Amino acid sequence: MYKIGDLIVYSGHGICRVDEICDKTYAGITKAYYVLHPIENNHELTISTPVDNNKTLILKLMNKEEAEIILDSFHSAGINWIEKPQLRGQVYTEIMKSGNRIEIAKVANTLLRKKDEIEMAGKKFFEHDSKILTTILNILFKELAIALNTSYEEIFEKVHRLVVGEKCYKLE
Repeated sequence: MYKIGDLIVYSGHGICRVDEICDKTYAGITKAYYVLHPIENNHELTISTPVDNNKTLILKLMNKEEAEIILDSFHSAGINWIEKPQLRGQVYTEIMKSGNRIEIAKVANTLLRKKDEIEMAGKKFFEHDSKILTTILNILFKELAIALNTSYEEIFEKVHRLVVGEKCYKLE
């Protein structure tokens, strides 16, 4: 069970702070709920989720050692590129839903390398792949930045140097 003040990764919403734990009654059933606020939107969105929720992925924020291992994983080539776009989207999305950050980093690694390759050939990166990559960058890279006490931009630049060399792209 998480405590008030803990930072967690809540599937679909990214990094959230546990601001309250309270009992709520719905349909005559009382349960303990986390009241979460994404750290990015100034408490404009409030999320209530049962403490015993097993349908939505809730992860403790990674620590510094885990973050260093994940960052180091960008030295490798990532996972295999799947040629069929629909199958690739399904496989990569399932990996994202798994919460396995090493595997998620491998997907990001592969997508970053493929994006560079496609754009260097003067072509446009696939829209669905771009959405997956953006989702990963927005959650994983922010989590890495918090765990390593640095900025999202520094993580982005470091990963790009590891993945595609010294040339670096603007954040999109």
